[in-house]
Amino acid sequence: MTLSTPTIEPRYFRDVIGHLPTGVTVVAGREPATGAPAGLVVGTFQSLSLDPPLVTFSVATSSSSWPKIRSGHFSASVLADGQHDVCRAMSSKQVDKFAQLDWSESAEGCPQINGAHAWIDCKAVHELEGGDHVIVVAEVLRLEAGHGQPLIFHRGQLGTYHQPQS
Repeated sequence: MTLSTPTIEPRYFRDVIGHLPTGVTVVAGREPATGAPAGLVVGTFQSLSLDPPLVTFSVATSSSSWPKIRSGHFSASVLADGQHDVCRAMSSKQVDKFAQLDWSESAEGCPQINGAHAWIDCKAVHELEGGDHVIVVAEVLRLEAGHGQPLIFHRGQLGTYHQPQS
């Protein structure tokens, strides 16, 4: 994709875009060859369509985790406030990111983070080029809401949403 845009320094771009709060979502599946759980954290998970139910997120083309699960089903666990340790573990380069985490299998057999704010089982249906990222479009197979408040990433910090008192 070639765009005609002015030169913008990547660090400045990141700093300004960082003013937009995002949710923190673990996208996880199983490696086809071994069945081992694999996953990564994305801050771009969002709904795309109600009919049919579709979601989208983006992954860096340099990701070593997405290629491990891209060909099958995956589960998206929207992290809840207090799951900072899950975010750190899933953002790491550890071989077994799930070793110290509390998780279970979804109906599709994918890892789901226990205690998450919400869970969404999906099947990737399309990938688009997006600069240094791949934009993934996925069909929603089933979903369930959890409790509490979501974990939020804003200006380089993890935090939570505080609903105003009515």
